[in-house]
Amino acid sequence: SGPQPGPLADPLTDTPGPAAVNGSFFGHPRGLSTLFFTEMWERFSYYGMRAFLILYMVHVLGFDDKHAGSVYGTYTASVWGAAIIGGIIADRWLGQYKSVLFGGIIIALGHFTLAFHALPFFYTGLGLIVLGTGLLKPNVSGIVGSLYTPEDTRRDAGFSLFYMGINLGAALGPLIAGYLAQRVDWHVGFACAGVGMTFGVIQYVAGRKHLQPAVDRLEQQRREARAAAAVRKEAARTSKPTEPTFGGFTRVEWKRLAAMAVFFVFAAVFWGAYEQAGSTLNLFGDRYTRTSILGVSFPSSWFLSVQAVFVIVLSPAFAWLWLRLKEREPSTPAKFAIGLFFIGLSFVLLLLPAFHLQDSPGIRVSPFWLIGCYFIQELGELSISPVGLSVFTKLSPVKIVGFMLGVWFLADSLGNKVAGYAAGFISSAPLPELFGTVAAVCLGSSFIAFLMIKPVRRLMGGIH
Repeated sequence: SGPQPGPLADPLTDTPGPAAVNGSFFGHPRGLSTLFFTEMWERFSYYGMRAFLILYMVHVLGFDDKHAGSVYGTYTASVWGAAIIGGIIADRWLGQYKSVLFGGIIIALGHFTLAFHALPFFYTGLGLIVLGTGLLKPNVSGIVGSLYTPEDTRRDAGFSLFYMGINLGAALGPLIAGYLAQRVDWHVGFACAGVGMTFGVIQYVAGRKHLQPAVDRLEQQRREARAAAAVRKEAARTSKPTEPTFGGFTRVEWKRLAAMAVFFVFAAVFWGAYEQAGSTLNLFGDRYTRTSILGVSFPSSWFLSVQAVFVIVLSPAFAWLWLRLKEREPSTPAKFAIGLFFIGLSFVLLLLPAFHLQDSPGIRVSPFWLIGCYFIQELGELSISPVGLSVFTKLSPVKIVGFMLGVWFLADSLGNKVAGYAAGFISSAPLPELFGTVAAVCLGSSFIAFLMIKPVRRLMGGIH
């Protein structure tokens, strides 16, 4: 677990001083390593099971595409949507640390429940994963943000490193759990995901001491927010407000909330296309794509590791690029516009094999079409996902940061529901029409996002 920060480190911020450099995690607070591996194992379990979930429903449970897509979309949407409730529970009652702990335990129980064969266990297991992820997902990100002071320039880089942990788990999950599910037994794959989450919980408890600075800061921020709210309430009562407020927020906070609303809409569009990797494109890989390269066969669920592998490869390049550009680095609104452009472009690429399949039914296309599509998609995701997570922690009023992180994940929730809905058309609508519609929506949204860069930057009030 590594040494604690040395005596020259700030005990609250966990900012390493000269004597503490060796105790840091790649130059970041030591607690980041605990959260890195906790999230890695959680994502291992989630993406490992997601890689074969819709295939299990179609091949084993006998669901048709529309029903399987609906169940998939409702489940994955609920996983992300529950983050709002988890954020509120943490803000008001449990706190971030306990919420992550209890969430991880419930997720593990959900995966182990799925290992049983009876259909009621299937729905019960999915429900438990929804509840557990709702508690864990927004609050682990909230703790990451609290490892840094507001003026700490390492925050964005820290979230990028944390994002590497997410994608390391997302890459390993389909390779291991997906292989066990499709080549050994489907229910062994579910159990494997549960084992991964169990490792995550053990690691999280073992690293508790490294998280204390962030937990203390969160508690301090909540106390200060409650005190400030009391002052504003008293000022309003005596008709001598220190700063104009409405609904408990200042004018600046309302503007920032408006900027977050814009980011929310664009993120929902992005995720509606991106999350089709687990639904529409998963079925496309299983039915229409060759599952072999250079004579080596592999389960179709392995395609879902490709996105995460590209994130791991490309993340250092993006981090280097942002540092290299310095003052010329694109603003957060510009990065959202760029991300939407790339996700639209990825579906434009898929139009080529889609037309080929339409002209020659019964064939299977090269796996490199999907691989190329996922490469382009990751150029977009790295422009939006870690950046959006970071900016929501910076723009959100302190007293509702957990709730607003839940709102960020709600965008992914809506996107997942759309992705599940789209999968229902893969066997009934022409593939060029399906992929072309997605491309048009994303490219159109990108154009609108570029037009809104300056107005949104003004709403952000100096936060980049």
